[in-house]
Amino acid sequence: MLVRFSLVAPHPIPTSLCHHVRQTVLDVDADVRDRPVAAIGLHAHTWLFEAPSSELGPRKMSLAEFADEVRGPAMALAIDSAFITGPMAHEGPAAIVTDVDSTFITTEVIEMLAAHAGVEDEVREVTTAAMRGELDFAESLAHRVAKLAGVPASVFADVLRDVQLTEGATRLLDAVHARGGKFGLVSGGFSEVVGPLADSAGVDRFVANGLEVHDGALTGRTRGPVIDSAAKVEAIECWEREWGLAPQMVLCAGDGANDLPMMARAGLGVAFQGKDVVRENADCAINFARLDAIAALVGWDIHG
Repeated sequence: MLVRFSLVAPHPIPTSLCHHVRQTVLDVDADVRDRPVAAIGLHAHTWLFEAPSSELGPRKMSLAEFADEVRGPAMALAIDSAFITGPMAHEGPAAIVTDVDSTFITTEVIEMLAAHAGVEDEVREVTTAAMRGELDFAESLAHRVAKLAGVPASVFADVLRDVQLTEGATRLLDAVHARGGKFGLVSGGFSEVVGPLADSAGVDRFVANGLEVHDGALTGRTRGPVIDSAAKVEAIECWEREWGLAPQMVLCAGDGANDLPMMARAGLGVAFQGKDVVRENADCAINFARLDAIAALVGWDIHG
């Protein structure tokens, strides 16, 4: 079984940690391939090796115990890591799908819309609870959208002007495209913002909620199916069929509890600055605001 272990951080990785990882891996495979990963403004290193059985090395460690052996010291040093097995370990993902709000972009669009209705604080409180998994997503969405009733539809242009991509988002998208892969966005936010954003960024596919507009103003209701966690999974399944990909070759990243189902079925699920429940259940986590750190974790060099 091919295995990749990677480290990434916004600060230097101690040589002693890299030595510890290499020595631990050498107990499993004397032919380990390791190298630093080139990533502007980041520090990263990756190891690629063969794990011959479920019991690794002279200590007969399980795969989980082996992962803890190399990930534990990294966590203590605030260095993020990924342990990748299977087909994605060799060349990385054939497709990357991410959440939008607080993942592909730096903010929550519904909070930006709510600011125009004078209810930003109230909406932010509900959004935070929903992302922690404390509220039903569809119910919380309906509650928050109702607060937007009467806001002029021209607000979409204002929000689009103010939206900022997360640092490294474009580099990550370009990296997967350079390798012949696909990039998708799944959002519990709104197509009126996500659509133009996806088009301008060169995203291959997206899905998001729609907001109902009547007489030039938001009605406080959504239109079309609600894009909850199940709908995100359904969209990704559709794209996988279209692209001819197995779930094992798709990487999914997000920050909220409604992203967990798509991350659970992916070849690699990445909690990106995620809520506690997301970090605890994801395959790995990026805990700083660089989306292209995901590229480093799968062993991709990023030069520009």
